[in-house]
Amino acid sequence: MTGAAVSGPETIDRARIMRRTATGLLVLMAGVFLIARHFQGLHPGWGYLLAFSEAAMVGGLADWFAVTALFRRPLGLPIPHTAIIPANKDRIADTMAAFLRENFLTPAVVARRMRGMNLAAAMGAFLVDSRGGEEARLRDGAAGLAGDILRSLDQKRLGGLVKEGIRLQLPRIEVAPLLGQMIGAAIADKRHLPVLESAIRWAGHTLEENEALVRSLITRRAARIFQLTGLDTRIANAVLDGIYKLLAECAVDPAHPLRRKVEEGLERLAHDLQHDPAMRARVERMKLELLAEPAVGAWIDGLWERARAALLRATADPERALNGQFGSMLAELGKALERDTRLQYLINRFARRTAVGVASRYGGQIVRLVSETVKRWDARTVTDRVEGAVGRDLQFIRINGTMVGGLVGVAIHAVDGWL
Repeated sequence: MTGAAVSGPETIDRARIMRRTATGLLVLMAGVFLIARHFQGLHPGWGYLLAFSEAAMVGGLADWFAVTALFRRPLGLPIPHTAIIPANKDRIADTMAAFLRENFLTPAVVARRMRGMNLAAAMGAFLVDSRGGEEARLRDGAAGLAGDILRSLDQKRLGGLVKEGIRLQLPRIEVAPLLGQMIGAAIADKRHLPVLESAIRWAGHTLEENEALVRSLITRRAARIFQLTGLDTRIANAVLDGIYKLLAECAVDPAHPLRRKVEEGLERLAHDLQHDPAMRARVERMKLELLAEPAVGAWIDGLWERARAALLRATADPERALNGQFGSMLAELGKALERDTRLQYLINRFARRTAVGVASRYGGQIVRLVSETVKRWDARTVTDRVEGAVGRDLQFIRINGTMVGGLVGVAIHAVDGWL
C-alpha cells in the first residue's frame, strides 16, 4: 500500500533547499581545501585554512553518511546497518503503538490528564473567537491534520469503533439535566420568544387553513336542539372568532397572560428536568425506548459516514465552514459554554468518563489499528513521511557537523603548531 506523504509541498521544498545548502557547503569546503593546499607554503595562515577545510570535509561527509543511512543506503551500496527506517518499519510501528498505549491510552493516564482540564470552557473560548490570530493558525493546522488522519485510517474498522462507542455511551448520558440547562438558558436570554411567536403564527395559519373542518366538528358535536334552531353555526362562529382574537392578542402583546403562562410552564419544565427525580426518570425511559427503535439504530449506523463526510468538507475549507448561520450558531454555543459553570461540569464529566471508557475498552484496538496501518505502508511511504517531517532539521546536523569539524581541525592544527 502506497500513501501520499503527510508533509505538504512547502515542507518538502524547504527540506530540499536545506539538503542542497548542506551539500553546497561540503562542495565549498572541498574547493577551499584545494586552494589552501596549493598556497599553503606562502603563509602560515593557509595552513589553518587547510586544516579547517580538511576537517570540515571529514565532519560533513560523516554526518552526510549518518543522515542518509537513516533513510536509504548511501550511494546505493549494501553497507550493513544502513536504510535503518525502511529495514525496521514493522518494529517502528510496534514501538509507536506501545508508546501510544503506555503514555496516552491507559485509563489512569487519561483520567489524570483530563482531571484538571476545563474542556468545555476552552471549547467555548475557541468557538467564540476562532477566526483570527493564533486561533486561526491552530484551526488551519488542526483541520489539515484531521483531514490527513481521516483519509489514512482504516475507515471500516474506525467506523465500527465509533458506532459501537456511540451505542454504548448514549444510554449512559443523562439527557434530562442537559435539556433543563438548555431550556433555562434559552429563557434567560429570551431566545424562546422567536419560537413562541412562530408557534402562534403557525397556529393561526393552521386554524385558517382548516376552518371548514373545525366548523364541521363543532356543529356535529352540538346538541340536536342547536342544530334544529341553527345555533350550531353561531356557536362555531363564536368559537372560531374567539380563538382568532386570542391568537392575535398573543401575537401583538408581549405581556399577554397566555404567553406568560407558557413561559411559566417552560420554566417549571426546566426546573423539573434538573431537580425532579420522577421527571428525570421519565425522560430516561423515553430516551431508552427511542434508542431501542430500529429506525434510530439505522440512523446511528449512518451517523459516522455522514459525520466523516462533513468533517472532510470542513477540513478542506475551515474558513467557509465557520461562515454564515453555522458559524453564528457555534459562537452562541461558545458563549453558553464560557458562562454556564453547571454546563461546563456536565460536559467535562461526560468527556472525562467517555475518554476513560474508550481508553479502557478500545485502547488495545486503537493501538493495533495504528500499528497495522503503519505496517501496511510500504518502505518508501514510511521513509518519505518521516523524512518530510524531520528532514530539514537533519540537514542542519550536516551543516553543523561541517562547521564544527572545521573548527576542531583548526584547534588541532594550532595545538600541533605550539608543540
